[in-house]
Amino acid sequence: MQIDSTRFGVVEVREEAILTFPDGLPGLPGERWALLAQSEDSPFYWLHSAERADLALPVTNPWLFFGDYDVRVPDEDARRLGLATADDALILCVVKASEQLSEFTINLAGPLIIHKSTLAGRQIINDAGGYAVRQPLFAEVELNDVQAAPSIVPIQASAA
Repeated sequence: MQIDSTRFGVVEVREEAILTFPDGLPGLPGERWALLAQSEDSPFYWLHSAERADLALPVTNPWLFFGDYDVRVPDEDARRLGLATADDALILCVVKASEQLSEFTINLAGPLIIHKSTLAGRQIINDAGGYAVRQPLFAEVELNDVQAAPSIVPIQASAA
């Protein structure tokens, strides 16, 4: 399928790579999303709406920035996603970008939990508690020290 993007142009995405958030994402329209990467060596991805050309959120693997980050998925959320073990889950956090790196924040309180096999996801309230919605992203690590995560699901973002 093709996703029309105001950010990337037309992007070709395999239908089986589309993420589905059956309950949507709080405050955002639509259920179908694609995980796009601008480059293989970036620690950031774009969670791009498959339904809206102008809607994309920067996301990242939180452990690249916070090595001791702890996520506890509520039992009800794990059940709804069909997660049998922690290895079933891909966990990403939404990043709020800014003109200054020092102003970048990450939502550690509400991670996105995606079942790796079914690609169904939910945004949850992290039961581990104590995490901020707007945690400074570069509080523990410099950008140059962050290594890209191994490829997870992303599609290389390039015009088709």
